[in-house]
Amino acid sequence: MTHPILQVTGLTRDFGRFTALSDVSLAVPQGGLAALIGPNGAGKTTFYNTVSGRFPPSAGRVFFDGDEITGMPAHRLARRGLLRSFQVTNIFPDLTVIENVLVPLVLHHHKGFAFWGKLKREKALFTEAEDLLDRFGILSEARLPAHALAYGDKRLVEMAIVLARRPRLVMLDEPTAGMTPEETDRMIGLIKDLADTTDTHFFITEHDMKVVFSVASYIFVLHQGQLLAQGTADEIRGNAEVKAAYLGGSLDA
Repeated sequence: MTHPILQVTGLTRDFGRFTALSDVSLAVPQGGLAALIGPNGAGKTTFYNTVSGRFPPSAGRVFFDGDEITGMPAHRLARRGLLRSFQVTNIFPDLTVIENVLVPLVLHHHKGFAFWGKLKREKALFTEAEDLLDRFGILSEARLPAHALAYGDKRLVEMAIVLARRPRLVMLDEPTAGMTPEETDRMIGLIKDLADTTDTHFFITEHDMKVVFSVASYIFVLHQGQLLAQGTADEIRGNAEVKAAYLGGSLDA
């Protein structure tokens, strides 16, 4: 039987007297694309921070690809193939677009940064970086400084940086936040394509329910730090408890 790509049991995170996550247990299946949703303050970011190594859980256990990773720091998780993107773009603004992608490629191929000065002679790495940028539709901007890009293109550069490490699982935190409708559609299409055509699994948290229902094959719902519901998009859309948690509003809003 195939084990989940990500599993947590009894995950709890306290901040002093405040409990942000309380005894959360869930299993993200391999294949497809999963999402984590919930109203503001539900504990989504705390869940991501705890699982991805930003800080350890107060209680509970975390398993990635069948191995326990509870409390493991982010840099060790990255080497294992679990990466996380943030709501705010996390790129090197003064490097060119292609240099931003070359940084993780140097790490992935264990070149070391003493190698950086000789990089221009490494055609294979440049070709790999250009192929990634081409897939993300931003090859024409490869030689521009990253700070000169539009916001949506910066998010695409960040995605290319993450995929350059060839991760097993990417946790995407609000991947369409701040985007125009056109940029959002572009990002949705890209995430779908990557999930369908690569070995990388995606687990997203997203406030835009239209995005969630268009990409996610399985959805988990947090409410007040606890797991409220889980199921397919149709099951979650029709769940009365989930609708109530969103204050009676439409989940399609």
